[in-house]
Amino acid sequence: MKKLVVFAFIFSIFLLAACGGEGKEEQAGNDNNSNEEARKITIEDAMGKQTIERTPENIVALEWTYAENLLALGIQPAGVADLDGFHQWVNIDKEFDESVKDVGTRQEPSLEEISRLNPDLIIAVKFRHEQYLDKLKKIAPVVTFAPYSEEASKNQLQNMIDEYKTLAKIVDRQDKAEQSIADMNAFFDKQKQRVADAGLKGEKYVATQAFTAQNTPTIRIFTDNSMVSQVMSRLGFENAYETDKTEQYGYTQAGVEALQTFQDQKLQFLYIVQNDDNIFENQLKGNPVWENLSFVKNGNTHKLPGDTWTFGGVLSAKVLAEQLADAMVKE
Repeated sequence: MKKLVVFAFIFSIFLLAACGGEGKEEQAGNDNNSNEEARKITIEDAMGKQTIERTPENIVALEWTYAENLLALGIQPAGVADLDGFHQWVNIDKEFDESVKDVGTRQEPSLEEISRLNPDLIIAVKFRHEQYLDKLKKIAPVVTFAPYSEEASKNQLQNMIDEYKTLAKIVDRQDKAEQSIADMNAFFDKQKQRVADAGLKGEKYVATQAFTAQNTPTIRIFTDNSMVSQVMSRLGFENAYETDKTEQYGYTQAGVEALQTFQDQKLQFLYIVQNDDNIFENQLKGNPVWENLSFVKNGNTHKLPGDTWTFGGVLSAKVLAEQLADAMVKE
């Protein structure tokens, strides 16, 4: 009988210990949930201070740069504006899952499609979406970036990095952002070494994008603040094009006559054209203004792929650096 009493006593203690342990695990789980619910950060965006509660997971990006940078952070957005256009221009290794939905164009996003995704964060840009902000905020909290503001336009590469860090803070992946920025810088250094090994360090260049507009050959000349010129600087090149003002979008739009300013015999000329709209082989072929330019006569012209993307995020910046180095370095 005594043995039965002792056994019952020990068994009751075991049950109490087990119940106590179970309570601690449940409490720990509740603490994690509480910490997540309690997380609150304040960031400064184009519209002022924004307070974001909890870590957003279901995100809609209305501009490609931020969709790309979400991928760089290991996050699949719920929706992206103009998915077809993204796939055409943004040539990075990381891809969207099939679950990612198209939510209209970047200029005119579909409020209905965005609402259907039930997002907990929408990423917008002021220059495209300011008129939609009130309606977007009725769907979900909105963070609005201003990549072409007066301050941001001073250095497109640095602004992209700064916005990437802000985005990482919002989604609580700062360590991931720092690593990918370090990877980008290391890749720049690798391409810079290729340039140095080819004896091109310090070479002056003019970088352009050319196309036909209203039946007229049109040339965008990239200025120092542009992503192209900032990356070229990191590779060891010097931009020969100087301007008196900061160009908002990082380029000056002009005709072929503007190129007559550049008569340095060693000048390197880079250009992005579509294969079906190569103004240099079509409209300007045989044109004395074009044919008599020193870099044309000396064969110092370098074609970049037609889909070279000059407004991207941390992953696109690496692609751009390699494309620029490939165009300049003849191996």
